[in-house]
Amino acid sequence: MTSVDRAAGADSPGFDPSTLNAARIYDYWLGGKDNFAADREAAEQVIAFAPEVPRLARENRKFLGRVVRFLAAAGIRQFIDIGTGLPTQGHVHEVLRAVAPDAHVAYVDNDPVVLVHARALLQDSEHVGVIQGDLRDPDAIVKDPQLRELIDLERPVAVLLLAVLHLVGDDAQAAHAVARLSAAMAPGSYLAISHAVCRPDDDNEDITNMLKLYNAGPMKDANRRTLRAAEEVLAFFGDLEFVAPGFVPLADWRPDAKERPHAHASIWSVGGVARKR
Repeated sequence: MTSVDRAAGADSPGFDPSTLNAARIYDYWLGGKDNFAADREAAEQVIAFAPEVPRLARENRKFLGRVVRFLAAAGIRQFIDIGTGLPTQGHVHEVLRAVAPDAHVAYVDNDPVVLVHARALLQDSEHVGVIQGDLRDPDAIVKDPQLRELIDLERPVAVLLLAVLHLVGDDAQAAHAVARLSAAMAPGSYLAISHAVCRPDDDNEDITNMLKLYNAGPMKDANRRTLRAAEEVLAFFGDLEFVAPGFVPLADWRPDAKERPHAHASIWSVGGVARKR
């Protein structure tokens, strides 16, 4: 039995490993083992349409690691990661374990499978909590008693929205969610965003095909995935103040010397980190 069999409840009544799960598919793209055969089959279907997707997933996870290390060095000891997926493969708490083991992490997700799995994986992790929440309802997130017990919003905090805003297809709803979360942050806090983007002059047919498979294929659900132009993603930061190097392709954000990003992955995903004054 694999770790996902134990943590996600494969022995529990009503659990169906043939039901696809987007978080486990993402884990497969990252090279993880927390997935089932059905997830792997669907992941390979996406790869057949969009070969760059696993590379994009890895670029996003590398971005996460660099962002968390930067924020820890800046003195941040509270992190809220919304749309976390499975907390494996170098996720926030694992990065912090090496650089700021006293930091508090609140993982927020609305996927029941993710919640069960994450709570099983993290039950012995000090200062880490797993909270049910939906980015489309930011008020419920910031008012959640479990989150408020773990995170003091009167003190600086880092809010991470990495590869999650594309799940909110309504632009106004997405903008409201980010604005509400930003408003809840104390001065000295940081907001980090990553997002797959499209531009009229880009050849991003792979990503377009991936979205078609997500939205109309076997993985369709209530969250319609969408691409946005880089300018639209930039607008989510509002009047927050970017830290260097600003709003850039993910691979260009403070890259490690040993990293050699793939050109297409660099083009298709953008992001940045901004501070609330």
